[in-house]
Amino acid sequence: MNLFNLHKPIIGMIHVDALPGTPKYKGNVKAIIEKAVEEAAIYRSLGIPVLMIENMHDVPYLNRNVGSEITTIMTVILYEIKRQIDLPLGIQILAGANKEAIASANSAGADFIRAEGFVFAHVADEGTFNSDAGELLRYRKQIGAENILIFTDIKKKHSSHSITADIDIVETAKAAEFFLSDGVIITGSSTGKEPSLTEIRSVKSNVGLLVLAGSGITAENINVYLAYCDAFIIGSYFKQEGKWYNPIDPDRVKMLLSKVK
Repeated sequence: MNLFNLHKPIIGMIHVDALPGTPKYKGNVKAIIEKAVEEAAIYRSLGIPVLMIENMHDVPYLNRNVGSEITTIMTVILYEIKRQIDLPLGIQILAGANKEAIASANSAGADFIRAEGFVFAHVADEGTFNSDAGELLRYRKQIGAENILIFTDIKKKHSSHSITADIDIVETAKAAEFFLSDGVIITGSSTGKEPSLTEIRSVKSNVGLLVLAGSGITAENINVYLAYCDAFIIGSYFKQEGKWYNPIDPDRVKMLLSKVK
């Protein structure tokens, strides 16, 4: 099962700088846009075939509700990257602002979103998330954005799943499939933590969806996951010292791609 006609693509994550209105915003919108486009160009020059943006510097995150100032600039960034770097492109707007992400992707001509809180409830550091699958897919239909894929986190990192502890990850994946997800994302317990290979294998063998690894993939472990994952979202490992908030380290990107090839 291929994604964007690519065999097991690597998705390079661009963590855009803190946006207007958030505590870490530094007051220069133009610089934020230019930096994101520059990182996209670096990834492309190194051979990364798919890109994604995320507002991870916007701590602390809001629960589902972000202002128009966030959606607007994320759309501009997405549009500029798509215009200048013509690669498959996705977006996540934290935390759980999935409708806003769909709207942004649709306006910018992007290709997919990463959605948290799609099926079942969980408690994250932003608070409690209820499922938004029904609302989200209806919204996608209403705005004519059905070409935009929705990849959905299940048993998501940085979250407590005690209220759904009696529902294992395979049943969660089946629910996502039944609720028309385009693919499921499996992560470790937190940013930079590798996902459980047992969980990935179980999900892959029980659902017909694309399975994406969403955290913790490195040059040292990617070959272990290649047989079971359809794509890999990689952020932290590609940054200097393996820290998500640092600049891209071209040597790390080259190392991982050499292992894949």
